[in-house]
Amino acid sequence: MKTECTATSFEFQPLAGRQVTARFNGGTITSDAGGLLLREVECKTGIVKRFAACFDDFRDPLKIDHTVEELLKQRIFGLALGYEDLNDHEQLRHDPLLAVLVGKSDPTGDERSDPRSRGVPLAGKSTLNRLELTPSGATAKSRYKKIVARYHKIEDFFVDTFLQLTGSAPDEIVLDLDATDDPLHGHQLGRFFHGYYDSYCYLPLYIFCGEHLLCAKLRPSDIDGCAGALKQVQCIVARIRATWPNVRIILRGDSGFCREHLMRWCEENHVDFLFGLAKNKRLTKILGKELHEAQLEYQRTGVAARVFKDFSYRTQKSWNGERRVVGKAEHLAKGSNPRFVVTSLSAERCDARTLYEVRYCARGEMENRIKEQQLCLFADRTSCATMRANQLRLSLSSVAYVLLQALRQHGLQDTEFAKARCDTLRLKLLKVGAVVTVTVRRVWFSLTSSFPHQTVFARILENLQSWTLAPPIPASG
Repeated sequence: MKTECTATSFEFQPLAGRQVTARFNGGTITSDAGGLLLREVECKTGIVKRFAACFDDFRDPLKIDHTVEELLKQRIFGLALGYEDLNDHEQLRHDPLLAVLVGKSDPTGDERSDPRSRGVPLAGKSTLNRLELTPSGATAKSRYKKIVARYHKIEDFFVDTFLQLTGSAPDEIVLDLDATDDPLHGHQLGRFFHGYYDSYCYLPLYIFCGEHLLCAKLRPSDIDGCAGALKQVQCIVARIRATWPNVRIILRGDSGFCREHLMRWCEENHVDFLFGLAKNKRLTKILGKELHEAQLEYQRTGVAARVFKDFSYRTQKSWNGERRVVGKAEHLAKGSNPRFVVTSLSAERCDARTLYEVRYCARGEMENRIKEQQLCLFADRTSCATMRANQLRLSLSSVAYVLLQALRQHGLQDTEFAKARCDTLRLKLLKVGAVVTVTVRRVWFSLTSSFPHQTVFARILENLQSWTLAPPIPASG
């Protein structure tokens, strides 16, 4: 038989002669008051507002309570604050702090016209779910699902946001490409078994420029890791050069992107490339002398030894000409470890050692950004039945990342959290307890006096409010 608890107080083990008592009588309290910093970023940049312009809303405006922008803000701010599941919003819809972040003029919901909805300022899980499940062909005549995501606009949105947040054109940018696994545990459309990852998964394509996300494209896993990369690169490069016509662009990726069609396009369009090159017997033989030198050096010193070789190379069938290849002859305790990269960068611009150790190895930082999005912002929460719905989930997670990256880049500079990961920012800065009081003229957030990072919090707000943002890029048609 279920026991009903009617107690208004909860007694715990005493402490040094004092009783320890708890009651649910603290009033309206939030644990996410640091989210106000994210609201400041959004007010400054309009990131989610411009993302909302990528959707067509066929609903009757006279019959809705929540605009597309408000629905997206609720979902994206929720992800940034650690709420990965739509079910969380059945409770979060009552939260006045999230209502303030969303931009609700009535953060308590007490003024809603429908008596059944009073006290509930935000949307529930079912309303939010329609964002993901609306098919591409929905119209005003559709019954429930009428908010259509236009993915060509979403792809442009990420590039335009990068251009706006960066401001002035740099002399050179590096576009990092990578494919990763997104494990699946259901029977989603596009689900295939991938032998390398030993699981059923998607194989999303990511493109970053430094810490800025430019592309997160969901793909089935029964394809080559480079499949579709050229199309995405063409669109991104064209959009960047339309704003920064003189910027030098370098494409960088592992050996999975060392494909003739991609390298040839780069050569024809004045884009440099730097790709890993899978080793083979011919390459290893060319590097034989250097491998022997590295082995002798290791035997002499007992320390890992590296010798580099710069040479021209052409495959027997797949390449249309010779290209510059740099080989790394390395000897470790476990034995020989040869590695190769192919590039369009000349030896005058970059010597062999610098090319490999500084230029190429820096791509490993991109893998940290992918892990950050998957582990901290739930990019792998792709449990919808269709790839279209799961692509939108990936896009929502990506926008949450862009929002936090803007906070990190422009709000956290010169603070101890300038390089902190998203989950650290959430734990240290966003999860702040506060009492919420709503009056006619003001919404008060009485933050906990014991918050250990009050000085940093004030510095971040000062940085954000003094931030001068570049004009937004005009939206494409």
